[in-house]
Amino acid sequence: MKIQVLGSAAGGGFPQWNCNCPNCKGVRAGTLNASPRTQSSIAVSIDGEDWILFNTSPDIRAQLDSFAPMQPARQIRDTGIAAIVFMDSQIDHTTGLLMLREGCPHDIWCTEMVRQDLSSGFPVFNMLEHWNGGINWHEINIEEGRNRFEIPKFPRLQLTAIPLSSSAPPYSPHRNDPHPGDNIGIHIRDRETGKSVFYAPGLGQIEPHLRPYMESSDCVLVDGTIWRDDEMIVTGVGTKTGQEMGHLCQSGPGGMIEYLDTLEKPRKVLIHINNTNPILDEDSAERAELVSHGIEVSYDGMSIEL
Repeated sequence: MKIQVLGSAAGGGFPQWNCNCPNCKGVRAGTLNASPRTQSSIAVSIDGEDWILFNTSPDIRAQLDSFAPMQPARQIRDTGIAAIVFMDSQIDHTTGLLMLREGCPHDIWCTEMVRQDLSSGFPVFNMLEHWNGGINWHEINIEEGRNRFEIPKFPRLQLTAIPLSSSAPPYSPHRNDPHPGDNIGIHIRDRETGKSVFYAPGLGQIEPHLRPYMESSDCVLVDGTIWRDDEMIVTGVGTKTGQEMGHLCQSGPGGMIEYLDTLEKPRKVLIHINNTNPILDEDSAERAELVSHGIEVSYDGMSIEL
């Protein structure tokens, strides 16, 4: 199984276009040992030719250009994207679908909650009906015992959707009434090799039902948004804590580092990294702490093979 990190940053990317926090200012000036990043998305394949795209970030055009297998050129109009899976309905994970309109209809897998959001508050699905029929929607069931699914073109891959505690986007009709299926994690297992990955770019808390998937995986690719819970406040760029935004911080008691330390088997990789997070600076003490715990920081173009 091949996993390609197309984008590794949180919403807004790095540097964020209107941000002058020390990280954004430093990477623009070339004084920070850090690499620019686009908004988070990964692609998964068995043969390296047909790919499942997980989320379609606003940066999708540049991401596809930077990864040659996404344009296999087998015919006049072609793409390596064989299926799309949405983890949630957030703007930074779905807006790129509009940039893919020339390739409609697309086969899309998402939960009923995400379908509702993308047909009402942010009606991307409705808009795309004007391009070759828009999308072919396939429901992801999150009910225990029925949450495994298969994408026909990828029979070797067994996918399992795991509901996560989270809030729907601001434009969702049920923004203040969270529903199971607003946000999911995905466990992907290669039936032939037995290798697996757990992918969850948005984790507000790690609930007990997630542990079997995480500890049995060969790689966990999980939320690396913020270093400290009050990071947005301390850096002066926002008023919400990480918990209020639905992201678990890395540092301190109960943080991501502490939890990942309890997992022995998987390779541990952080993704969806906010522009304020000091781990973006490869010379920072925070980055060194991650390294000491055996935790990696994903970057655009990172390739993982299981």
